[in-house]
Amino acid sequence: MKVMLIAHTPEPEKIIATAAKLCYSSSDIGSLKDGLTEEKTAEFVNMLASIGHESVMEHVSFTFGIEGISRACSHQLVRHRIASYSQKSQRYVNEDGFDFITPPEIEAVPEAKAEFDRTMEVLVESYHKIAEMLTEKHTADFIAQGQDEKTAARNARKKANEDARFVLPNACETKIVVTMNVRSLFNFFEHRCCNRAQWEIKAVADEMLRLCREVAPNVFKNAGPSCVKEGKCPEGKMTCGKFAEVRDKYKVL
Repeated sequence: MKVMLIAHTPEPEKIIATAAKLCYSSSDIGSLKDGLTEEKTAEFVNMLASIGHESVMEHVSFTFGIEGISRACSHQLVRHRIASYSQKSQRYVNEDGFDFITPPEIEAVPEAKAEFDRTMEVLVESYHKIAEMLTEKHTADFIAQGQDEKTAARNARKKANEDARFVLPNACETKIVVTMNVRSLFNFFEHRCCNRAQWEIKAVADEMLRLCREVAPNVFKNAGPSCVKEGKCPEGKMTCGKFAEVRDKYKVL
């Protein structure tokens, strides 16, 4: 798994402070940044966090490139709706010999790992066979419609991928670009940095949070699972019971 911070709003903390200053000041927009030193900006951002004024955080966004994750993980990721996503297409990208993600719990049991690998081998072979069969059929159809052989073969493979992908597993590796504003990231971290989150998306969320803190430490210093951000666990009887341990971890993430 690899998580990269591709881009972010320039001077994110100053943008947030500027937007918030507008709410509490009669100054004209052109002079809102006046006096916003690094120290003053930090004070303003900390004040916003203490009173829960998060709407101004929506003016700042972060864009991440994520690769080496499973489709099972990306399906969870895209459930966070206030965001933008661009994902590797299984319709347009040939998945012959696809890479796959092996869960650590399966990796730790030799018999389970052997069965998992065997299943992946079968699916790789099935994908290839189905794609070849469909490509042959579609090529003949396109040639009959008047396309030259080279064009027909190219279009046929693309069309074959549409249906061959139905045998691809949740373990299939994928790549995705994600853009979220800060307020959406807070919500994402609350849910996905939690100990009860699935291991893969939790690892993604932890790395995203670490990268965000490098860029905007004051904005994200209290971000993390609900027990860190809100000071309490919302899981009730389902709590992991490691409140202190989790809080200590995210203080130094």
